[in-house]
Amino acid sequence: MHDPPAIRVRREGRLRRVDLAGAAHLELVSGVIRLRPEDAMSEAMLRGWRAQQSARGLREETIAERERLVRQFMAFTNEYPWRWTPAHVDEWSMSLTGERHLAPATIRAYQGTLRIFNEFLCDGRYGWAVACEQEFGPGEHPVAIVHEWNSIAHLQTYEGDPDERPFTRDELQRFLDYADDQVDRAVRAKRKGALAAYRDATLFKVMYGWGLRRNETSKLDIADWGSNPAAPQFGRYGSLHVRYGKAKRGQPPRRRNVLSVFGWAVEAVSDYVENVRPRFGFTDHPALWVTERGGRIKPPEINARFVSYREALGLPRTLSPHALRHAYVTHNTEDGVDRRFIQVQVGHESDSSTAIYTHVSDDFMNTALRKALAPALGPAATDGKDH
Repeated sequence: MHDPPAIRVRREGRLRRVDLAGAAHLELVSGVIRLRPEDAMSEAMLRGWRAQQSARGLREETIAERERLVRQFMAFTNEYPWRWTPAHVDEWSMSLTGERHLAPATIRAYQGTLRIFNEFLCDGRYGWAVACEQEFGPGEHPVAIVHEWNSIAHLQTYEGDPDERPFTRDELQRFLDYADDQVDRAVRAKRKGALAAYRDATLFKVMYGWGLRRNETSKLDIADWGSNPAAPQFGRYGSLHVRYGKAKRGQPPRRRNVLSVFGWAVEAVSDYVENVRPRFGFTDHPALWVTERGGRIKPPEINARFVSYREALGLPRTLSPHALRHAYVTHNTEDGVDRRFIQVQVGHESDSSTAIYTHVSDDFMNTALRKALAPALGPAATDGKDH
């Protein structure tokens, strides 16, 4: 039986010593004279942290992004990790707010990453404090620098821009109609962009019709569509397998199946796949949304097309591609669709996450209010008149 990769075991007589991945004595080579011991120690700490995270199964992209942030903090302070203080965190956080103008949620995430690295260095099981004192003298060791009193607390569920909102039904209709008009104009003018315009019009309908994020949409393949026995009227487009759902920190993308609910959206994607996409000429390409050069459309391209349509219509700049997903949740809520069903459709683990996306219209709220008041106040509460 082999020992797990996260630890190394040494047996000395009856003693059994367990080494954690990332421990100081595993990263520092004893007996070697280093020309710049401070730099060598810093790099060994980062290597150890990388080993510890790898042993926990974190993705390489996550590990690399965390290391990049720690190096940025190190450059900002111009100090080594065992000489960092809480004051350094204060100054850094102020620069993120005042100079880089980052959102509170982003700053909190940065502080969280720094806290994780700092706690790794201070954890006695890894031996970095002892290694620093042995190398640089008494008192030269890492200390806790990120505390509740100098970091941003997670006080509320939603910290995004309060101006952000979903499409209203009228705005959505105008947007989708305009996207269809671009296809007609390109066809009448005999321009090359007719296929791309048709593709993008269908793409926006799919984003709304299945409540998708941009990244999820851009990575769809034709093979991701499947039938749903409970909705045979939709044929092979009764269900959509989303393979690149939003991942938890350090974890791979989450998958989910989204059931088709809008017949008009199914008709749109069916027509695109069967009659329009083949005209791009890349029948062997797996992507649902191909470019005229045979590539896969990317999120920035979705953004660019969206902004051009939004600006042409004079719609509010607060509307983004994500507002289509917001609208999916809101409109289904207004139509009385079960909240749990919506939650599963959009891939939220908790109902509170779905609630963030719900911005029901004034008409819906007023109707609901009248229904709620009716039992107590009688017919007068539902006729909409003042008495």
